[in-house]
Amino acid sequence: MPRFVLSLHTPPSDHDTTQRLVSFAQACLAQGHTIDAIFLYQQGIYHASNNFDLPSDELQITELWQQLADQNINLMLCVTAAEKRGLAIKNTSVFAVAGLAEFAMLASDADKWIQFK
Repeated sequence: MPRFVLSLHTPPSDHDTTQRLVSFAQACLAQGHTIDAIFLYQQGIYHASNNFDLPSDELQITELWQQLADQNINLMLCVTAAEKRGLAIKNTSVFAVAGLAEFAMLASDADKWIQFK
C-alpha cells in the first residue's frame, strides 16, 4: 500500500484547506494506506499554537489534530518556520518539533508527498 507524507502551508483561518487535508488523511487510512507524517510549514505552523479559543460553532482545529494523532499519524512542526514567526516551540501539543532535513528524508522515502496550500 502507498505511503504518504502531507504538508500543510496555510493558517488555521483557512478552514477549507484544513478540512481537505483531514478528509484526505482519513480517506487514505480508511483504504489501508499509510501516512508517515503531516508536516506544518510556512503559515501552517500556527496550527500548533496553544492560543486558540474558538467559539463552539467554528471548526475545532485542535480536535481535528488530536483525532489524527490518535490514529498514530506523526504530526510535525517546522522549527525554523515556527521560530521565524515567533511561535513558542516549548509546548506544541500533539506536534513534534522537526527540521526540514527530517521532513525531506520522510518525503523522499514516501511514495507520495502532497502539499495542501
